[in-house]
Amino acid sequence: MTHNDFSRRELAKTAGTALAASAIYTGGATPARAANNATIPPVAYSGRPRPGRHTGLLSIGCLIFPRLDQIDFTDPFEVLARVPEVDIQIVAKSLQPVKDVKGLILSPTMAIASSSMFDVLVVAGGLGQQAIMDDPEIMTLIRRHMDAGKIVFSDCTGALLCGAAGILKGREATTHWSAIDLLPYHGAKPINSRVVVDGNLITAAGVTAGLDGALLVASLLRGEKIAEEAQLNIQYAPNPVFHSGEPTTAAPDVIASFLAKYAPDGNARQVEAVRFAKKLGVEVLRSGPST
Repeated sequence: MTHNDFSRRELAKTAGTALAASAIYTGGATPARAANNATIPPVAYSGRPRPGRHTGLLSIGCLIFPRLDQIDFTDPFEVLARVPEVDIQIVAKSLQPVKDVKGLILSPTMAIASSSMFDVLVVAGGLGQQAIMDDPEIMTLIRRHMDAGKIVFSDCTGALLCGAAGILKGREATTHWSAIDLLPYHGAKPINSRVVVDGNLITAAGVTAGLDGALLVASLLRGEKIAEEAQLNIQYAPNPVFHSGEPTTAAPDVIASFLAKYAPDGNARQVEAVRFAKKLGVEVLRSGPST
């Protein structure tokens, strides 16, 4: 479909224009009040070779930063900590406690300066992502893992941090539905899926999709049985009380309310995306995400 040219502020004014934002994500479908969302596939694979099995100790680094959305980190942590023979480090700019966007205090175990190479680098998202898009230490951390062929696994708008590091160019990726239209500004092809695997780059959609992404990482590196045991352990069997978790199932007034509140941050992200497109030399193609 044609990429919608409305600004985020315009989208937030009414339920009708709010639907235009969700149409970018849903391929133009009208939100349906359904018990499940069969239109969003659980995983999409690009043509690049998938990561292979890993034997021996598996090292995982989880990047955190001020005003991240803690669940973008704790969801993957909850799964990956249950994989046999893992060493997980919580990595930040320093060892000072980090406060998430809602005030939860998180304690890093390792500073970026003292970190080595991890087999898997988990990149969280959240509103604090905006403040570190030009941080050379964080950008270098992401780039060197990608260049070394290690798995870079982003959740939610952690994909925008990957974009700022320049590793999305020519790649397929996903992120939170409200920001998926920004991926082309970083040279990526947006894919409408809970998880997208493009070689050693694995991206998960919004927030709770980090559970799906982490289970997939576990299955790729340790096998499906290990992933299924982790899923059983945490009793991850989604059967939500409400069904507004995707634009395809949310009511128009719910989408409009969300976008009205999100507008200032959405506008700021749009400005940053345009800046990075120029910085990265990306020509933005006006097209929506593929399915």
